Order: sequence, then structure tokens, then C-alpha cells
Amino acid sequence: MTVTGAGRALAAGTGAPVSLGRAAQELALRRGDFDLAVQLGLIRAEPPAGGTRPRIRREEIDRLRALPGFPDSLREQVRTAGTAEGASLLGVGTSRFTGLARIGCISPVAFCLNRYRTVVWLYLVDELLAFAAREPHLIAGQSLVGMRTMLDSGTDRRARNWRSRRIDRLLNRTEDPWRRAALQATALDPVQLAEVVDDPYERAYLARMAPDPAFGRPASVSGREAMARLILADDPDEILWRRVNLTLELEQARETRSAPRPGYDPALRPLEAGSARSPREARARDFPVPDGRSSASRVPGRSSRGPAARLGACRGLLVRIGLRGHGRRAG
Repeated sequence: MTVTGAGRALAAGTGAPVSLGRAAQELALRRGDFDLAVQLGLIRAEPPAGGTRPRIRREEIDRLRALPGFPDSLREQVRTAGTAEGASLLGVGTSRFTGLARIGCISPVAFCLNRYRTVVWLYLVDELLAFAAREPHLIAGQSLVGMRTMLDSGTDRRARNWRSRRIDRLLNRTEDPWRRAALQATALDPVQLAEVVDDPYERAYLARMAPDPAFGRPASVSGREAMARLILADDPDEILWRRVNLTLELEQARETRSAPRPGYDPALRPLEAGSARSPREARARDFPVPDGRSSASRVPGRSSRGPAARLGACRGLLVRIGLRGHGRRAG
């Protein structure tokens, strides 16, 4: 059966979602700019379901195409600059620009790998111009003593700030507690993750719920290694922060539904008639711990909410994130 031009136009107007590649073409964006626009929330994507990739609804494409100044207005919002172009926009040398970025005055929004597989940080042009207008003394004045001290000590917050921005943006786009926990887990290496989440089924579920890697999957081994280094938290304070947030998000996730296990998925199993059991209580009954303790007793927050119970829950939280004994720090 041959589909006429009129038939294709009718199908396009039905609101059926289209692939990311097709949407990028219709919005006249390069794929990298399109991915960044999605991450920034400028383009609303349908959340993935059942292992599928996100898609863009026809109504969203029509909305963007109807904006004043399209497509240039949309392109300007995702226009990025590297170090050399960014320094030129601010009217400073590249070393001064890099120093401002290292101490966190300006934060990268994306990165790419050059032909030598070296990370090249990218900054939103709109943010650079806004910074220049807001902090002219940091642009034209002498380097502050504190700034020089931080740089001399080796401070470099570019990767940390990029991770934080990426995770916060993705958190704002989902309410699913397991997806939120998975976002926190992406910043922890396998050892850190296993210390916080000792259940292998929960770790496997977090891996399934994790978002796609940032900006695709590099084909080369060196490219994958470079990306892996950027994804993981590498500062003790940042590691502790992610462990705490993962623990808190995981408690909410367990209250909502249990991680699926072979042959059993509590999320799909209705409660028995007249039962008020939560998914956590269902897991405690159906999956007893071999040493005789209920699995529910291993999860904080199950007891009453009195002062003693809250104190016990706080202590349990510190133990699970690694602050055991004599002030040991996580990581």
C-alpha cells in the first residue's frame, strides 16, 4: 500500500511520538545541540518506558517550530563555547578563563572529546555573558587572594559542577523514586554503591533505571574510560553527599515498591484482600533473611516516629553510608 503525501501529513498530525534523530532534523538542530536542549528542558521528551529510548511528541515539535525566530532562537539557547571562544567572549586570557572555571565561578554544561580523547569543557554562551555582566570585577580586576590560593592548591570543580548540574536537571524531570535513586547511584563507583546498597537485586534494578550515558556511548575504549572518570564522584565531600542522597532516595523507593526478583515482582502483585501491607512489609514476609532477622528490620524508618525511633534511624543512616566508629568518613 502506497502512502501519499497527504497521508504522511495526516499521520504527522496525529501526535505520534517521533525518534530523537527525526525530531532533531525537524527542529534544524545538530544532534549534540538537540541532546543538550533536551537535558536543559528546552525540549520536552517523553520518559522512556520498557527499555525504550525517549521520544518527542508531535505537539512538542509543533510548539517549538511556532516560537518567534525559530530556528535561530532555539539554537542561541544551546549555543556553547569552549575555553578559547569563552575567553574571547569575556575579554580575558585563556588561563584566566580556566582559573574562573576551576574555582567554580563558571560551570560547564557539557563536554566533548577531541581527537586525542582529551576532555574539552563547553559552556553556555548565555551564562558566560550573564556572568560577565554580573561580576565585572572578576573579569577585569586582579586575581583575588582566595582565588589564587585555591588554584595553587589544585582546586578544579569543573567535573563536579558538571555532574551536579546534570543530576539536578534529571532529578527535576522525574518523580519515580527508583529513577531518582538511580540518578544518585550513577555518581558512585561499584564499591561505594555496594556499601550503600547491599542487596544485589536492588543494585541491578538501579542499573536498569539509570539514564543513558551523557552524550551517547563513545566507540573507543579511551573515550569510554574518559567518560567513566567524569561520571563518578572523586572528592570525599561529594562522595559523602551522593551516598547520603542515595540512602534517602532508596528509602522512598522501597516504600513505593520492591526491586523485582527472579519470578517475583512485588510492583505487579496486588495486595491481598483486606491487607494494608506496604511493599516493604511484603518483602519482609516473602524474602526472610537467613539469620532469622526480617528484611524489614534492616531498613530504617519502619518503627514508630518517636524521638528514640528517629535517633535510631539517624544512627542507622550514618552506619549505612559508611560513617562507622571513630568518625570514619565515607569514601
